[in-house]
Amino acid sequence: MTYFDYNATTPLHPAALEAWTKANRDHWYNASSLYREAASTAQLLDAARERLAELLGCEAARIVFTSGATEANNALFASIRCKVGISNIEHPSVREAAMRWTNGNLTELQVDDRGRIETLPTNLDAGLVSIMAANNESGVLQPWQTLAAECKQRGIAFHTDASQWIGKLDASQLGQCDYITGSAHKFGGPKGVGFLVLRDEDQALSFLHGGPQENGRRAGTTNYPGIEAMVTALETVTPHVGDPEPRDAFVEQMKSILPDMKVVNETSPRLWNTVMLVMPRHDNRKWLARLSQRG
Repeated sequence: MTYFDYNATTPLHPAALEAWTKANRDHWYNASSLYREAASTAQLLDAARERLAELLGCEAARIVFTSGATEANNALFASIRCKVGISNIEHPSVREAAMRWTNGNLTELQVDDRGRIETLPTNLDAGLVSIMAANNESGVLQPWQTLAAECKQRGIAFHTDASQWIGKLDASQLGQCDYITGSAHKFGGPKGVGFLVLRDEDQALSFLHGGPQENGRRAGTTNYPGIEAMVTALETVTPHVGDPEPRDAFVEQMKSILPDMKVVNETSPRLWNTVMLVMPRHDNRKWLARLSQRG
């Protein structure tokens, strides 16, 4: 069987499965406890945080482990009490969370005809701007580095949901952003694990109350096996980020078969693994059913 939607989820990478199995077998202890084996698990957890920080180009103290990008996005918007600007192509985990936690006090920023936001409106009234790094449907890449720098100059915090970027493209500069969210199962890690990267000045921020885990910012027994598997997956796939040649060859082949087919945002920089096609004269549900029947 061939799976064609790695933007929705990915299979667990063999290296991640091995790391998860070993962690569950040898380091299943509660990292918050005080006995020797728990302390060993806590040390491994700290090491995993450091390794992820190196991959993202940020300080380890900024990272809060979560159950995924949806929790991370909700935690961010629930904690940041200010006017917010988001792009009009955000994933529902950003759009719905922003609407819910800001009571609708947000501005929707329109992408241009290439599916991008090249610069922010001069009259934008916002304390936080949230723009995804890469689109999960069209694959269009946003100029998040430029936007993060522009926000910094204007005294606006910048967040990017990098769920589709991480594991497909170089993530080592993402630490330039004030806030980053990511999800393990988008790059070969397990489901139910993700992270939120905060600003240095947000060390006192707390969004899930109870125990002292995650430096008091997110209570609950830490899922070390899942975290270890996530970081191992990202370490494994990072050296093998792809190039767009197979994507473009696929597009040309499809055009030769269906001359009336349209590629959405074809001239924009896009993920190497993503093509959004508008097929002529057919119900998309029939396309999906026939492709599924063929595996």
